[in-house]
Amino acid sequence: MGYVKRVLRSDEVIVYRGKLHWTIYIYAMLFAAAGIGLLFLAQAFPRFETAMIVSAVTAFILAFLAAVKAWFDQWITEICVTSHRVIYKRGFIWRHTSEMNMQKVESVTVRQSLLGRLLDYGTIHVRGTGEGIEHLHRIDSPVELRNAILVR
Repeated sequence: MGYVKRVLRSDEVIVYRGKLHWTIYIYAMLFAAAGIGLLFLAQAFPRFETAMIVSAVTAFILAFLAAVKAWFDQWITEICVTSHRVIYKRGFIWRHTSEMNMQKVESVTVRQSLLGRLLDYGTIHVRGTGEGIEHLHRIDSPVELRNAILVR
């Protein structure tokens, strides 16, 4: 919460901290599973063992890169509801921030697929007078975040 702590006013209190859902790691998990599957196939088909092992190593490298990217996205994203505003920050060197005063919030839309409902993640769009905060995708516990915004 580096950015949020720096921009808090003296009379402002953090009410809720949102975060990205663990499903942002799905590509890393799929690549890792493919690598494990290729290692089993290498044992089952010794004739193609070298090709399978090279493919498995490639899949593990892709899994590592996907996990690092997902972790970095999670690390550089801040979603915070304070007593006075909603703050969304994304970015490391180039930063994108959106802030909306609570008095300007008109509605908060939550979209969840069936899988999103089962795993408790979804997309949130905060609408305000004039504009809104962009769609926030793969948010963990989106209904709690919506309630934290609307209760204020």
